[in-house]
Amino acid sequence: MVKGLSRTLLIAVVMLACIPVTLALAADPSEELQNELRVPSTPGGPASPPGQTGEEQEQAWNIHAQNTDIDQWHPRYPAAYSGPQSLSDRSEDRETVSVDVYAGVRLWRGAEVYVDGLMWQGWGLSHTFGVAAFPNGEAFRLGTNLPQGTVARLFVRQTIGLGGEQEPVEDDQLQLAGNRDVSRITLTMGKLSVKDLFDSNAYANDPRTQFLNWSLLANGAWDYPADSLGYTTGFAAELNQPHWAVRYGVFQIPTHLNAMAADPSYLEAWSMVTELEGRYAVATHPGAIRVLTFLTRGHMGKYQDALNAPERPADTTPFRGGFHVKYGVGLNMDQEVIQGVGVFTRLGWSDGHTDSWMFTDVDRTASVGVSIKGGFWQRPEDTVGMAGVLNGLSRVHQDYFAAGGLGILVGDGTLSYGWERLLEVYYDVHIWKGLHAALDYQFVVNPAYNRDRGPVSVLGARVHWSF
Repeated sequence: MVKGLSRTLLIAVVMLACIPVTLALAADPSEELQNELRVPSTPGGPASPPGQTGEEQEQAWNIHAQNTDIDQWHPRYPAAYSGPQSLSDRSEDRETVSVDVYAGVRLWRGAEVYVDGLMWQGWGLSHTFGVAAFPNGEAFRLGTNLPQGTVARLFVRQTIGLGGEQEPVEDDQLQLAGNRDVSRITLTMGKLSVKDLFDSNAYANDPRTQFLNWSLLANGAWDYPADSLGYTTGFAAELNQPHWAVRYGVFQIPTHLNAMAADPSYLEAWSMVTELEGRYAVATHPGAIRVLTFLTRGHMGKYQDALNAPERPADTTPFRGGFHVKYGVGLNMDQEVIQGVGVFTRLGWSDGHTDSWMFTDVDRTASVGVSIKGGFWQRPEDTVGMAGVLNGLSRVHQDYFAAGGLGILVGDGTLSYGWERLLEVYYDVHIWKGLHAALDYQFVVNPAYNRDRGPVSVLGARVHWSF
């Protein structure tokens, strides 16, 4: 407990110490600093001057990097009992670290290849067990005490312009600067995060810069295709128009629940995703609504088969020999209310009859939140966010956990069912250029859907740097 509090307080002190410095710079920056802030750094060289062709303005290559360090701690909390996948009821502290180095190269007009080298270290609280809406989106289910590395992404993107109006593309991670047609077809193939392409949200999408919780970075009821680190291989196509877009993708899934290895039977074991997005403005304030559907076919066991068997605790493992399907739907909305203030919501439903295979143990979900930029208090690069989440299970899924079954993240050995409820509040402060730090608080009621455990408070601190 002391160790966890000391780390959190140390980061908080650094944040608070940096605020006066950044306020002073903002109030009276030198001419040299002003010029520096006005000229963005563009790996691969700046775009060509106005008047040159679109091809000459295209960035040939770029390099970016990021580092995110998250420390979380929770105190002791009431629990009538604990099981093999329970959040510890004792005070604990855990830290996660991630480093990515991204590189992009333009192959020919409209074609780009990207690679992402990832290093990660650390564990989520209780080895990333015990809460379906897990508090740390950077806590990979494959934790490690020593630094580990992998190629997280390696994919090719081909953009086919359909003519008409163009829009600028800024230099960024997994994105080369240039111009592209608003009306276009985009084809993507390789190893990537499916979240790069689907279920995006302006205010709740990235645990490195926004909300930390798993149920706020993606739709919790979408068992999205991924290995234990959150990546997979596949193909996606998108048709984009000025006010709408439609996307389709088919991706590999793991051989076993929450595994790293992809199932080689990709014609029989797969996950398909379709998303329709509409974009609009309300009195000049942008908004978007997205409807997502998914269908997954794999070696998932059925909860009812495990309940029908006499063995206890219930286990779907013996019933994973054949192929079963899992399907669901999600709604995702974000809307700017006034400049600097945005609201969002996600709703999700899955059939809830087969194993949660890749993401987390959620069959029903609803989340709503607000994000406010700091321009109201002369800190335009700061952000404060607040959101609530409600997660639930299908009836047969409840019975499975009550019979001692285990899922991806939860399993207390028995269950007194209640909806899992979560509140998250964070404040992210911009320190200098690409350096940010944040304090985060989460309050979880009925962790792992269990009324016999909790509630529990989780305190966190995050430092994020990128260029």
